[in-house]
Amino acid sequence: MKELRLHEGELNIMELLWSNKVLAAKDISKIIKEYIGWEKNTTYTVIKRLIEKGVIIREDPGFICKAAISKRTVQNMETKFLLGKLFNGSLHNFILDFLKYQDLSMDEIAELEKIITEQKF
Repeated sequence: MKELRLHEGELNIMELLWSNKVLAAKDISKIIKEYIGWEKNTTYTVIKRLIEKGVIIREDPGFICKAAISKRTVQNMETKFLLGKLFNGSLHNFILDFLKYQDLSMDEIAELEKIITEQKF
């Protein structure tokens, strides 16, 4: 898949779809109005943009929307973009830099050690 970038507003709509699986555009609009304050036209414009990007599938009747891309896929793309932009694509540099400035609990350290051990095999 080509590089895909979603802005914060688009991600808000995707989060609704990832949580609810399927929603009518009118219901998305009501929820977004309540939590973000967007008017109906703004929400519909963003939904249409997401359809054009291929991340939402529209079904009729009822302008029913469902995600065409998983949250994990978007997370992976955004992570790669961040690594490329801030760490020259180096996961190693990111992890070293990130861990250097974190106060990790013993449980978190144990979890990281477990993940690293599993990656060795």
